[in-house]
Amino acid sequence: MTTIRTAAAVLALLLAAACTAPTPPRTQASTAGATACARPQGRLGAETATTIDVIEQAYFCILGNYYSGPTLDARSLLTAGFLALTQEINRDGRDVPDATMPSLTGDREADWAAFEAVYRKITDQVPDLRDKPAVVTLEAIVAALGDNHARWTHDVNVPPDHYDGDGYGLGLQANVSSSQMDGSASRVALAPLFVTTVLGGAAQAARLRPGDVIEAVNGSAPFIDGDATPAIAALYPEYPKARPVELRLLRQTTGRRWTVTLKPGLYPRDPANLRVVSSKLLDDVAYVRMTGFVSASSNRVLKAISRLRTGRTLSGVVLDLRGNGGGSPVEATRLVSAFVHGKITAYQCTVDNRCATARTDDTVELLHLPLVVLIDHGCVSACEHFSAAVKDLHLGQLVGTRTAGVISGPAQSYLLANNTVLSFPDRHHLGPDREVIDRIGVPPDHYVPLTPQDAAAGRDPAPAKALTLLHK
Repeated sequence: MTTIRTAAAVLALLLAAACTAPTPPRTQASTAGATACARPQGRLGAETATTIDVIEQAYFCILGNYYSGPTLDARSLLTAGFLALTQEINRDGRDVPDATMPSLTGDREADWAAFEAVYRKITDQVPDLRDKPAVVTLEAIVAALGDNHARWTHDVNVPPDHYDGDGYGLGLQANVSSSQMDGSASRVALAPLFVTTVLGGAAQAARLRPGDVIEAVNGSAPFIDGDATPAIAALYPEYPKARPVELRLLRQTTGRRWTVTLKPGLYPRDPANLRVVSSKLLDDVAYVRMTGFVSASSNRVLKAISRLRTGRTLSGVVLDLRGNGGGSPVEATRLVSAFVHGKITAYQCTVDNRCATARTDDTVELLHLPLVVLIDHGCVSACEHFSAAVKDLHLGQLVGTRTAGVISGPAQSYLLANNTVLSFPDRHHLGPDREVIDRIGVPPDHYVPLTPQDAAAGRDPAPAKALTLLHK
């Protein structure tokens, strides 16, 4: 059954609390109807409560459609889900005597039936928690895939005063990104922790500057013995988190040390930073910054280069993909096609190594210009698709730092019965040389990191290195 947040749902919970017998598992016929998942069509309806039925639907959807579903040990998913369930009950300051993990045999359907029976027995005893046990259980099942392109999108919150283009948080960006702290990125974080960009909001009001070294976050060291600590994650709160963050700072240019408390909130972002494609001339070089591989973005890059090329001879192109959040693999392949024809830009493979190829679009006109690409740990997904193709196909040189390694494969979306969306890859991404990029990233040909001294002085060494390479 699907429970909605209405008066009827409240009545059902009250009735459940009055009963001592657990809800029996559903019939095999109803199971078949609940486990099918399909691609979303049109606008989603209002989100309803997450139930055991929704968890079951997601479980079998993953096993039937995830790229390694045929070989996946489903017991790992159920174990992770059960752990989250018991932790949620414990977090509420209680426990249930029957909350014991059922014996699992490896038979996917039999294991689900055993899991469901125990789940229902447990949750029938804590009806006041409503759908929270189901939510944490499903979140844990998806997280157990360990896949950076697997997500369950639900309960999306937007600040009430949010305006299109607003940012949320402390208003700063540091040299260690949020993706490096959530385990989805492979790049090693290097000390010291320092501000690279002041975006607005609390950081701007407190007069922080690029290059300011963050010596402590909420009293904790950001690095211990050279390893990044979880304290850094507090720099990147997401709504509705609004707990103030205390930073101890050092401004190396003056030697000043001080402590400031920043409260997360909304802040307007610079419209220039919201543009997907921006361009300018650097001497006789076309410099193009691209923040994402969204629809038609490759055409916008090519048009920008064409305009800069009008009436002059260019020495080359610097394509700045630092902080590029990825997007469409089709757009990545199309942009590669401006530099080479007749090549494979990537492989998308099943778990048994049956691979589809992404080939260049040879209708795209070749630029016939030398290329340097700027990359860093913020270059993810389709950005890494493009960067790996540049490297493997010898189309240009990569400058900066290693990419994130967040390119499991193009995610496909599936609609669940409560109008939430489950997404994960049905194929695994490999580079043109059939190498694994996921978790590893793409290394630069020229390692050029940003330092606190560079940030404080307003220097950007990566474009300078690119111009040197193009003018050799």
